[in-house]
Amino acid sequence: MHTSGFWPTDSTASCSSDAAPAAGPVCAIHQPNLFPRLSTLAKLFAADVWIVLDDVQFARRDYQHRARLAPAAGTPGLARWLSIPTHLPAGRATLIRDARVVAPVLSRHRIADLLREHYRTTPHWAAFKPRLEVLLDVFERTDRTGTVAQESTLLLLSMVGWSGRVVVSSDLNASTNRSQRLADLCSAVGAATYLCGTGGMRYIEPAVFDRAAVQPRPFAVPNSGLWAGASRTSAVAALTAYGPQRLAELLEHRAAARSRTSRSAPPWPVPLHEPVPARHVHPRPL
Repeated sequence: MHTSGFWPTDSTASCSSDAAPAAGPVCAIHQPNLFPRLSTLAKLFAADVWIVLDDVQFARRDYQHRARLAPAAGTPGLARWLSIPTHLPAGRATLIRDARVVAPVLSRHRIADLLREHYRTTPHWAAFKPRLEVLLDVFERTDRTGTVAQESTLLLLSMVGWSGRVVVSSDLNASTNRSQRLADLCSAVGAATYLCGTGGMRYIEPAVFDRAAVQPRPFAVPNSGLWAGASRTSAVAALTAYGPQRLAELLEHRAAARSRTSRSAPPWPVPLHEPVPARHVHPRPL
């Protein structure tokens, strides 16, 4: 059963993070974000399975079609928004999977120009640029904003050697109850642990997860050093400044600090048409 709708966040339910990690795959559930924030990338990297939440309402003030670009280290300026003009066929009720890019050619050029303007002088722009060029070809194959955002996330994950599996929520059966739905999605992919943002931990119902034998665990990043601004700005800044290998090490350290279980995943086709680290997987190429 496919479901949709916003999830309220006014519940005060909480869950302890002191329990020992459950044995089994770790799952993260998140909407497709355009060049996601570093905090989001860290959470997905720490998971064995990313369930792409594509059957909830599109939110114009969220990150599904836009990213905040931080200035390159050592350069002046403020963070700047990069956005994809998006049409919502059903108005505010439009689901993420149904949102459409208004001007694909314009969006392609804007993404290329803004990212080059911000990060061409960074130490690792040369590693990112060819991967970006491959991503831009997505605009020739789809007009779905969510797909473009999903592929931009997978670009970053592939560059840091993520070994996870991708599943789309609209392909799974789940309840309409907010906590039950999360537990159902986790169960559908065989996950034993659900990585939850600190905001989400306020409203989930622990008893629902107990019945599903799924352990919710909070995931957060520090607010200093590399992680300063991680919940506000795109991970592209960190990737082009630190490079894929160093950023992967930092993400791995953060994942280990959150007591996740070890990853194991079968090989799947990759979504971008060029060599990427062998550990990257993606079951739904365009």
